[in-house]
Amino acid sequence: MKDLYIFGTLGPACHEVETIMALFRAGATGMRLNLSHGNLAQHADWIANFHIAAKRCGVSPQLLIDMQGPELRTSASLSPLPLETDHIVMTNTLGFPDCVQPYLKTGVHILVDDGRILLETVDHEKSKVLRGGLLLPRKSITIQNVSIPLPVLTKEDFDNLSCAAQYGVTGIMQPFVRSTEDLIKVRAQMDACGLKNACLYAKIESKEGIAMAESLLPYCDELIIARGDLADSVGLVHLASAQHDLEKICRRHEKPYMIVTQMLHSMMTSPIPTRAEISDIYHAVYNGASSIMLTGETASGSYPVEAMNYFAQTAYTALKDREDGTF
Repeated sequence: MKDLYIFGTLGPACHEVETIMALFRAGATGMRLNLSHGNLAQHADWIANFHIAAKRCGVSPQLLIDMQGPELRTSASLSPLPLETDHIVMTNTLGFPDCVQPYLKTGVHILVDDGRILLETVDHEKSKVLRGGLLLPRKSITIQNVSIPLPVLTKEDFDNLSCAAQYGVTGIMQPFVRSTEDLIKVRAQMDACGLKNACLYAKIESKEGIAMAESLLPYCDELIIARGDLADSVGLVHLASAQHDLEKICRRHEKPYMIVTQMLHSMMTSPIPTRAEISDIYHAVYNGASSIMLTGETASGSYPVEAMNYFAQTAYTALKDREDGTF
């Protein structure tokens, strides 16, 4: 049977040694650490527990770090802010970075927190809440049909790369990849930081990334179809089509790829998944994915180990069927 990599995400719900061991026993072959919510040094205890758990289980799991990269997020200092549908709010109270201000022209749609909140600019200073919710710090921002030029790596990214090797990091996930130049710059910095043997994962999260996907393949070890921000960019009803197109490109070039985002989202609060989620996991693997990943389900969900059990069992069922069939 071919290798299949199954990842969870470290977080408040799964950073203790015993829980991480349970995730490995359930089928996880590695874990991700999202550095949009803190640097490597701040998560040193979690990483130490990861390595302790791996040793006790007798496994050699991968440790991936998800960089900040050229992404837009609400301010870390933003206090939770309830936004009511149809209300008008002052845009400068929403914790948006300064760089977005010139792009907030009248009628622009802004999606926050993977599209859970939707705003429309009334003018340069005010926005109307089209879909409300609780606005939280460090949540993703997508301005529809707008590309803001941002540096490939942030200062925090440089700092994290400089010490990644000493923490045992095996892979770098680069968000919002837009061009081959992005990957060349990240790879050069990885090499300079003693990460020559680490894998580089290119996250496709925008229309720009989709358009450049084929040209990116020689410059990364694996492509990630990151469906959260990607859905905000292409529109939710077009997400499956975009995923399908990216899968075909990767299969045609025999490039490994990963599917991620909301694969078991209902298990954030439910001990069992939906039938649709099981089907999504199955078809992701059956159609050719080399890796799949849980994010919030393990990081902050109520049932991290149960989620990993369903995730891995479904994935390996699909892999067996794929290899037994006429794929």
